[in-house]
Amino acid sequence: MSGHNRWSKIKHKKGLLDSKRSKIWTKIIREITVSARAGGGDINGNPRLRVAVDKGRAANMPNDTIDRSIKKGTGDLDGVNYEEFTYEVFGPGGVAILVDIMSDNRNRTAGEIRNLLTRYNGNLGASGSVAWTFKKQGVIAYDKTAVDENKVTDAAIELGADDIRSEGDSLVVVTEPKEFDRIAQGLKKTDLPAPLSAEVTMLPQNTVHLVGKEAETAVKLLNLLEDHDDVQNVYSNLDVDDSVLESVG
Repeated sequence: MSGHNRWSKIKHKKGLLDSKRSKIWTKIIREITVSARAGGGDINGNPRLRVAVDKGRAANMPNDTIDRSIKKGTGDLDGVNYEEFTYEVFGPGGVAILVDIMSDNRNRTAGEIRNLLTRYNGNLGASGSVAWTFKKQGVIAYDKTAVDENKVTDAAIELGADDIRSEGDSLVVVTEPKEFDRIAQGLKKTDLPAPLSAEVTMLPQNTVHLVGKEAETAVKLLNLLEDHDDVQNVYSNLDVDDSVLESVG
């Protein structure tokens, strides 16, 4: 699909295969806590919280861990106050990067992110300098080998999805952000298998293809940003060959 580039695909695979489960859980716990604080602890009335809880369950997070995270957000249990903000970054070769942060110490996080950018040829951009490259959309991705494409297409069309696209080994349902929760819940009620991923994300509207050392440096930077404890999401318009991803790991 347009804008759903090689980096975003490898990122999903990385999330499914990553052995650092405690790091994955930490990010999901923060999202659950912040979502509950912002919109209340009822998943039926808080779509953002429902998506976060679904991620937790997909990552095999215990129910009591999810419940405690919600209660910390609603104030029923003591918890940390996290600040949300986004960095707009120009990476190697002019690659556009958005970095979503949740931090309890903005100054510490800023210093650590700036250090990473300095080491890997990245620069912070002004507000709006990078964001225009991306469009916010809901994306629900299925494994082609596990679904009947006609069933997915028929169900998505009936629910009012914007588009259904084939992308490599995935079948992707695209929605407007405000319709994502309704359509995702509607698809969940069908006899379709669980999707590979379901989220509201930032899709790049164009890509930048890099090769050689520049490509390797960009991939290393994106990996390190994703692994940072205070980083929730990393979006990029980077496109590289599979050989680069394999060589960098």
